[in-house]
Amino acid sequence: MKKLPGIVLCIVFLLPAHLYAGLELPAFTECGRIVCHTAFTLCYSEEHEQACWAAYVLTAAMLKGKGFRRSNDFRPDPLVTTGSATPEDYRKSGLDRGHLVPAGDMKGSRRCMSETFYMSNMSPQVPAFNRGIWKKLEEQVRRWAEENEEIMVVTGPVLTDQGFRVIGLNKVAVPFRYYKVILDYREPELKAIGFILPNSRSDAELETYAVTVDEVEEVTGLDFFPDLPAAGEELLESKIELDKWFR
Repeated sequence: MKKLPGIVLCIVFLLPAHLYAGLELPAFTECGRIVCHTAFTLCYSEEHEQACWAAYVLTAAMLKGKGFRRSNDFRPDPLVTTGSATPEDYRKSGLDRGHLVPAGDMKGSRRCMSETFYMSNMSPQVPAFNRGIWKKLEEQVRRWAEENEEIMVVTGPVLTDQGFRVIGLNKVAVPFRYYKVILDYREPELKAIGFILPNSRSDAELETYAVTVDEVEEVTGLDFFPDLPAAGEELLESKIELDKWFR
């Protein structure tokens, strides 16, 4: 009933402005429709009723101050013209409405935080995962933003897997795995790292799930940071140096 194919392109406005505007965006593909919010951009997959990626710039300045409290106003995304998932899809599923762009990353702006509660930014997550290792990774990403002043983050479910179960009237797919890729593209220490985590409880250290950006691209079929210079992209995405991230 809501099947309008194709991609809607938009001009991206990011707050605050940064040195490499648009660098955080993956290459636009046929995975879904591009939707721009104030401080993050996502690509919404109608087939899976969730975003296949959400991308944003996270700065130390965005995390300063007391911040606004969580709004918890989960609601359909009015910018998804085909209609997004709804809070009712998750009811009695036993799964959390898991944020892709965390509300905690947007605490410096009431509007930006509220926008993270659009259902386009939600994905069905096992509670022990969402409140456990996923939360731990989100907190680590915020520490990296504070340490490095500015980082670029792309995150989402792995939607190339097969055999998803679905929930709700809109048949929201329940992913088996999630990913994050982080790029620090400010001198003097350029670096990138990726993570692939199963949608399940884990007591393992985050380093256990660290992979190269190339590995995340292979698993997801996405092309991250396509506007990097070719030589720099190959170098940054083909290796990880854990000692530069986990000090």
